[in-house]
Amino acid sequence: MPAFPRAARDALGDAQLRRNLAEATRTIRDKRDEAVGELPDWEELREAGRALKEHTLLHLDRYLLQFEEQVTAAGGTVHWARDSAEANRIVADLVKRTGRNEVVKVKSMATQETGLNTALEQAGIRAYETDLAELIVQLGQDRPSHILVPAIHRNRAEIREIFRREMGTRAAGDDLGGAGALGDDPQELAEAARRHLREKFLRAEVGICGANFLVAETGTVVVAESEGNGRMCLSLPQTLICLAGIEKVVPRWQDLEVFLQLLPRSSTGERMNPYTSTWTGTADHDGPREFHVVLLDGGRTATLADPIGRQALNCIRCSACLNVCPVYERVGGHAYGSVYPGPIGAILGPQLRGTASPVDRSLPYASTLCGACYEVCPVKINIPEVLVHLRARVVDGKRRRPLPGLERLAMAAARWTLSSPRRLAGAQRMAAAAARLVRHNGRIRRLPGPLAGWTDARDLPAPAPESFRTWWRRTNP
Repeated sequence: MPAFPRAARDALGDAQLRRNLAEATRTIRDKRDEAVGELPDWEELREAGRALKEHTLLHLDRYLLQFEEQVTAAGGTVHWARDSAEANRIVADLVKRTGRNEVVKVKSMATQETGLNTALEQAGIRAYETDLAELIVQLGQDRPSHILVPAIHRNRAEIREIFRREMGTRAAGDDLGGAGALGDDPQELAEAARRHLREKFLRAEVGICGANFLVAETGTVVVAESEGNGRMCLSLPQTLICLAGIEKVVPRWQDLEVFLQLLPRSSTGERMNPYTSTWTGTADHDGPREFHVVLLDGGRTATLADPIGRQALNCIRCSACLNVCPVYERVGGHAYGSVYPGPIGAILGPQLRGTASPVDRSLPYASTLCGACYEVCPVKINIPEVLVHLRARVVDGKRRRPLPGLERLAMAAARWTLSSPRRLAGAQRMAAAAARLVRHNGRIRRLPGPLAGWTDARDLPAPAPESFRTWWRRTNP
């Protein structure tokens, strides 16, 4: 992936994408505001969620071991994965052991993070996404662009064309008039997806899910979703495999009271999730006969060691920060080059993966630092603070390498100018005189030469005709 500025420039040129994003995020924001406004103790809930997450991270080792102990006692098995490659290998081996070559999947950010679908395909295993938006992305050979609504960049007409092309008449249903007659009504599209997935649910022997929460006290996996597909994946297959990040653990069952109020209001603008499924181990004649949990580190332990950056691990994947971000609304999720787009992706991705790649070095700058993300975060992650912290890390990394010649010369000139009041005053007079040549209505639209990189993305206020020092001397003789 290219660095964020280049990817964002390409996205800004797509007018249809901007219209799709603006309409969808505005709708979700309005629903969220209405749902949150119903609770007089919303701020107290946010503080409770933050405190619970902070406590858990400080004692993460203890709660993870307790979770493993309880899963094992309930008939399940816990596997530990240091990175994405190890997690994918564990899951693929578990599926192969069943003798099956198909799996049904619940929407899961962790499996997207590890690239599980690709790894399973390379192992000869076909994974079927069952979440409607994930199904759209999979059938369209696309990439998710939103945490909650992965196909937010698609409108109904585009989805209809994907379904007509990929599903065929049988999937669309003869009673709908065949695939050629499939319309773009949401109910009709949902019915087509339901028909397409039904046989896959019924024949699948292996299900793969993520987790919204892992309860240490009981060894329970909690999956919150809106369509019922998750419950089908959890209850119908003979083998259930859960892949989740180690930060998803919460200490007690009682803690879900807080998070199951925060999550639906912040994500879908609903009072409660339509389907909240909980799964604990195995039981005779009820659900899967085998239950496995793969706990993924994938850079989380390193992130935990950073007192400021570890706030990102508090995230409950509600996507509220994406829906209020002015940058995300205009460029969409693909420009971030990450499974986690938007403000949370700008602080989570570079910490989990490091800042070796151009895209990860650029993500902390993919923000205006307006603070809207902090205001809506249900667990009070101070995203602007972490962004500034990561920007400093990127700059520190550059300091270890010699600066390019032009930049080194510019820094030397700035140091020489700013180290003398007389030289600074002279530079201010020269800037004010030069600004008369390029300013228009008090602003500079475009600077010449290499300085144009600054004004390509923003207007520059023209320097004042006289400096404060000059004005003070003139008005206070």
